[in-house]
Amino acid sequence: MDFRPDPALDDFRQTVRVFLGEKLPADLVQQTIAIFSSRDAMRRWQAILNDQGWGAPSWGTAHGGTGWSVEEQLIFEEECTRAGAPTLDGFGHKLLGPVLNHFATPEQWEAHVPHILRGERNWCQGFSEPGSGSDLASLMTRAERRGDSYVINGQKIWTSNAHRADWIFLLARTDPEAKKQAGISFFLIDMATPGITVRPIWSIDGRHHLNEVFFDEVEVPAGNLVGEEGMGWAITKFLLNNEHATTAELPVLKAYLGAMKRLAVTRSVGDAPLVERSDFLTQIARFEAELGAVAVMVQRVAALHGDTGHLAHALGSMLKLRATDLQQRMSLFLVEMLGDEGALASPAEEQGLASEMFFRRASTIYGGSSEVQRGIVAKLMFGL
Repeated sequence: MDFRPDPALDDFRQTVRVFLGEKLPADLVQQTIAIFSSRDAMRRWQAILNDQGWGAPSWGTAHGGTGWSVEEQLIFEEECTRAGAPTLDGFGHKLLGPVLNHFATPEQWEAHVPHILRGERNWCQGFSEPGSGSDLASLMTRAERRGDSYVINGQKIWTSNAHRADWIFLLARTDPEAKKQAGISFFLIDMATPGITVRPIWSIDGRHHLNEVFFDEVEVPAGNLVGEEGMGWAITKFLLNNEHATTAELPVLKAYLGAMKRLAVTRSVGDAPLVERSDFLTQIARFEAELGAVAVMVQRVAALHGDTGHLAHALGSMLKLRATDLQQRMSLFLVEMLGDEGALASPAEEQGLASEMFFRRASTIYGGSSEVQRGIVAKLMFGL
């Protein structure tokens, strides 16, 4: 990799900042770090981006995207987070979208991708099950072929945004006799299909974004199978490597650092502001150095997008380990900076920080637990 700064990127950053200053409506600006924006906010923001030609920031031009480099994508996300822009539908844009661009039939692509680009169809991810979280190969949800349809039976859990999603992309076992990975297939399912039940899971941060999803004799057209039967594991590896780069959430980490620096001059211990404490400044410097290292890892993993080799997979796991651990430590430090008010979390900004800290307790679990990621690195990099 070339680590020398590219002057053109400074110009690109300025272009993004000008766009956000001119086109981001004041009523869409989010005052706190948000995991998921409202559907209305996402749809309105998607339309604004489409008018600018930026509707798919992480896709190539061949599929209707911007064709931006990895560095440009990161700058765009960072500036959007800094400005408080609404989130896009990450499941559609960063996870399913690349899968459809790579594996879908022309009919499947036409049936779904335009809706993602217009912000008209929200997605959720049906992977984890009770007893099959990080070990996806052990999943038990069944898909049985019956004529021109598949009938789905089983349960998914920890399904983010299932309660407001229009469709779900789902892994199900189509061949119970095959090797665990070989018997899994990848489906697209309309959440309005009869037989689907969604039950909420309220998390410790006080938010409802997680759900249980039950499938009881759910009939799915055979044309909703992506790829062939048994290709689900290969598609999942392709998707998860992209998810690891996404799970790093570099713009959020940079927003944490910015919040620390702002609080440093507004918060005090006794009569002295935090910024005058050497121990506090040392910790800020350590976080900034770690953040820089994660930023380089994000670029390396993103540059290997589409590569299904051992190195790409191992680097994705290493990135998730480092980034999610940093998310937890930085979000906790932010709450500690608030002192007693961090426990009370009464003002809006402080409540957002406390809620964010609680949410990040799960970051070392979702997307594959840290224990599983360490096992992947040990196997692929060291043959253990």
